[in-house]
Amino acid sequence: MRGPTHFEIRACALALLVYGLAVPLVPAGTAPPAIPVAAPVVAPDVVPAAEAAGSGPPAAVDERPSPVPRVVYEVVDAPALARTVALTFDDGPDPRWTPQVLDLLARHGAVATFCLLGENAARHPDLVADIVDAGMRLCDHSRTHELDPAAPQDGLAHDELVELAGTGVEWFRAPRGEWSRAVQVAVGAAGMRPLGWSVDSRDWTRPGTGAIVRQVQQHVHPGAVVLLHDGGGPREQTVEALEELLPWLAAQCYSTAFPDGR
Repeated sequence: MRGPTHFEIRACALALLVYGLAVPLVPAGTAPPAIPVAAPVVAPDVVPAAEAAGSGPPAAVDERPSPVPRVVYEVVDAPALARTVALTFDDGPDPRWTPQVLDLLARHGAVATFCLLGENAARHPDLVADIVDAGMRLCDHSRTHELDPAAPQDGLAHDELVELAGTGVEWFRAPRGEWSRAVQVAVGAAGMRPLGWSVDSRDWTRPGTGAIVRQVQQHVHPGAVVLLHDGGGPREQTVEALEELLPWLAAQCYSTAFPDGR
């Protein structure tokens, strides 16, 4: 296993120059029908903070609108020609699966964002350190995978993750992608940005390695944020799928990045 060679990178660049984006780079053969994925619901850019909390403001409070951070579903400011994708892994860290995912990413020169549960991070602080030491980014995925949409503050794991990792945590992903204005306000107040996804690998359904690979191949696109899992149950199918997807993405001239495009 290896990353793309200089020859392969130059071949990708030539292919893009010749064909542009009008001709998608796909493997040979006819792909099976795509699995439908529900479209995400996007919250307004800005709403009054009091409205987000669900009650009117007291008279003494500044009534100017407070920004509610918008959920990010695509890599921020990703140029189409760059064919950038952001891989994300939820529900870890897990002592069996997270090290295997990190090993595959390292062998292919790829990066990813790990959306950690606070309770799992507290059990495995060594894995949190391994993720950071490998050059990956962290994302808060709540303390226990449960969050009160009306009063979410106590469910955030931001402070604990920062203390464990010794680094900043810039992103938050709502459990099951269930967003509310109150959640987005709390996330912004904690200094984080809400992170969704635009490609659901559906690995959480354990449909088989081949089905996970096909789902990503059929739906990936420049700027995609891909949802995968390294925790929350047996993930051997995800690891096996990742072993196929990483070289395939490189062959299709995709590069991996973080959700902020860096």
